[in-house]
Amino acid sequence: MLAFLQFTIILDFMILSPLGAFLMPALKINPHQFGLVVSGYAFSAGISGFLAAGFADKFDRKKLLLFFYSGFILGTILCASAPTYEFLLMARIITGIFGGVIGSIIFAIITDLFPFQKRGQVMGFIQTAFASSQVMGIPLGLYFSTIWGWHAPFVMIVLVAAVAGIFIVIYLKPIDGHLKLNIERKASRHLIETITTPRYLQAFATTALLSTGGFMLMPFGSAFTVHNMGIPIAKLPLIYMVTGCCAILIGPLVGKASDRFGKFNTFIFGSALSIIMVLIYTRMGVTPLPLVMLVNVVLFVGIFSRMIPSQALISAIPEPKSRGSFMSVSSSLQQISGGVASALAGFIVVENIDGSLLRFDVLGDCVIGATLITLVLMYFIHKKIPER
Repeated sequence: MLAFLQFTIILDFMILSPLGAFLMPALKINPHQFGLVVSGYAFSAGISGFLAAGFADKFDRKKLLLFFYSGFILGTILCASAPTYEFLLMARIITGIFGGVIGSIIFAIITDLFPFQKRGQVMGFIQTAFASSQVMGIPLGLYFSTIWGWHAPFVMIVLVAAVAGIFIVIYLKPIDGHLKLNIERKASRHLIETITTPRYLQAFATTALLSTGGFMLMPFGSAFTVHNMGIPIAKLPLIYMVTGCCAILIGPLVGKASDRFGKFNTFIFGSALSIIMVLIYTRMGVTPLPLVMLVNVVLFVGIFSRMIPSQALISAIPEPKSRGSFMSVSSSLQQISGGVASALAGFIVVENIDGSLLRFDVLGDCVIGATLITLVLMYFIHKKIPER
């Protein structure tokens, strides 16, 4: 159920990247404005996550999840009816206010219910939602966009999210064990305690950098593939489908590997592979379709090999009584840093007359720098958590 719910949240964010090739000409906006649409969601999600942190451990996690998921569906309905750029930007901000908190609630639930020794495998399974959005959601969204316009994918997300919400209401049991551990205190004090706990601060800094690469490269991925690599726009769904099918297999395997060989060792492998693939990907010109697919698949192996073990490692840091608050602040920082990264990417990338993107290689260099810094920070977190 959590993976299915996560699928709708990820798809809502992921769909913007391939829709860039439709949105920019339809709304007559430039890369900088498109970057603001992406970062608007991220900034609002970050602020909302920070404000919700004080309350995150004061309610049954199921009730909290349903409240924010209802708001997320409302925001997506507004996106589906947006007539102008300004309205779409407002709708993305509203969607971010609610949607940005849901991921932290899901990870708090996972940490509540599953032991650390199996958490890598569980995180790997939950991340199949990311891959499923590639296989089913994005190709279907693009297909609907070619028929009914760029609003259609958001209508699809609303329908799927409504089904997910019904399943959560009916089948998910209350998750309130943390309420028995909590000492009653004001929300503001709970938040202050969370953000001032010394061993949490390093984890927050690491989390903030982890999402930099995705927010910098992903929003412009479809435009770069079409205009720089020379791939017809009609072939985009095929690329996402092939990449997603492979990622569905990769996620659980990476999760099991992180539990078996060590979460930090898996993170090192993912960081090294990501650096190599980002160097290649951001410097590619006109490329045959099979090679584009191969590069995307290997790049996702690197991404998953960083994402899954890092989430499992960081989940071991907070105490049960402050787990929800920690996850909310962590998610908030991740979203805000991602918003900054997306906005910066919009300033760095320049659109040529023919639609091709210039200085994409500079974005790649920024992502590599953030990856190296994150690797160092993750080493110190690893030293604090005995994995055996």
